[in-house]
Amino acid sequence: MKRKRVWVGLGVIVVLLIFFFGVLLFIGKGSQKKGAFSFGDKIAIVEIKGVIAQSAEIIEEMRQYGEDETVKAIILRIDSPGGGVGPSQEIHREVLKLKARKKVLSSMGSVAASGGYYVACASDLIVANPGTITGSIGVVMEFTNLEELLKKIGVKGVILKGGEHKDIGSPFREMTSGEKKIMQDVIDNVHQQFIKAVAEGRKMEQSRLIPVADGRIFTGEQAKQFGLVDEMGNLEDTVDLAAKMVNIEGRPTVVYPKKKFTLWEILAKEMASTFVETLSEKGFQLNYRLASPVD
Repeated sequence: MKRKRVWVGLGVIVVLLIFFFGVLLFIGKGSQKKGAFSFGDKIAIVEIKGVIAQSAEIIEEMRQYGEDETVKAIILRIDSPGGGVGPSQEIHREVLKLKARKKVLSSMGSVAASGGYYVACASDLIVANPGTITGSIGVVMEFTNLEELLKKIGVKGVILKGGEHKDIGSPFREMTSGEKKIMQDVIDNVHQQFIKAVAEGRKMEQSRLIPVADGRIFTGEQAKQFGLVDEMGNLEDTVDLAAKMVNIEGRPTVVYPKKKFTLWEILAKEMASTFVETLSEKGFQLNYRLASPVD
């Protein structure tokens, strides 16, 4: 009886081991396309999608790929109308640091404008589709004045402040000419930072760039004519170009970021994004982004 139990126990263990290795094999095959269980030289994809409200997750992905010796080049897959100045500049700076060690290319999707382009201009090579919406080299800060509406409904805003200009942009009153001058100086300074970043990244004279750095958008084809984009092509073309740049023979292994699907992470990310976008709408944030969505 005891011997029978031993054999049954061993059988169960063997079945569990076979099941376990079967699952690993299945996962390995399913992930082979994305390079998760592959060896040799790789090209990594970092996705920058939607409004750029935070930089930490993107920077962490870039850092991990930068430390991986098997990753020879990194492609920024950008599909974004831009976003906050701070996050865009943080990602831009990280691209510059990463570029000192590895080749970094940008592949533009449907939209890679304003902050999206700010990030791209730091890379070694920019590839866009002919119809990609890009450019929008400018800065926007939006305010809402509810003074007249509040008067009509009998509501009066009360502000207590320490500092003459502490309530600049208040929705309860019109800005003074002096306050508008202060805000315009801030916007102009940040705009000049954008122009400088593009000029340095694209190795262009600022005098050549300024005429097209007025916030206007371009198609990918137009942007190439102005020297803002290097090549026409999609993500697959960018992968091929990256492989040539780092001397990978044959079809390279492409590594995509691991997806996180925990409910808490999804809710936290959505709450943070909504909060930042709300502040932006109330005029509390400088933005490198399109003033209106582009389909």
